[in-house]
Amino acid sequence: MRDINKVSIAAMIAMAVVSFTNLFGIKAAGVSVIIGVVLFFVNKLMERRVYSGSGLDFEAIGSDIKKKSLWFWICLPIVMDAVSITLAKLYLPEYIEHVIGRAEVFVTFDKAALLLVQLAVLALGEEIAWRAFFQKQLVKVMSLAPVLFISSLLFALGHVAKGSFIVVAYDVFFVFVNSILYGIIFQRSNNAWISGISHFAANLFSIIVLVF
Repeated sequence: MRDINKVSIAAMIAMAVVSFTNLFGIKAAGVSVIIGVVLFFVNKLMERRVYSGSGLDFEAIGSDIKKKSLWFWICLPIVMDAVSITLAKLYLPEYIEHVIGRAEVFVTFDKAALLLVQLAVLALGEEIAWRAFFQKQLVKVMSLAPVLFISSLLFALGHVAKGSFIVVAYDVFFVFVNSILYGIIFQRSNNAWISGISHFAANLFSIIVLVF
């Protein structure tokens, strides 16, 4: 297996530590995304490589989208969001308000164009940080299954928001599941643009159903 450079190791540890801050009421988990995005591009500069095969290949979007085998995985997070919202409306209505409150910190609901831009930037940023950087680095020294579990657990913890234990646990569980799906999409495409498209679509679907 390939080695991870020391700078990347330090950044990954920092991302993990920052992800836990939400558990203590410190809303700093977004810093982990900034760290991951910055280190992704720092690594590209250090490696002096083109973006083809880097995990963020804009030119490969067209060919990746044409792969029918990917579409099941791309659409699955939307299905999971539909399941989580449907179950919540039936048995846990507090979840709806909880998710809207969590999302309001990052997006503006009253301006559609701005909302779309915000959702796109957030989705791509998280995919670059947690998939193109964190997952791609960690898979160098671990098999895929534990990498998906670790990265998704940290990603989910970064979405913890104040609320009742049951509501928060329910929310974090579905974030964790979708994170695993995004990780699979990234592993199959090696392209954060593709997992980002899935992430954006799932978030947009949830916002439309919950808010509009």
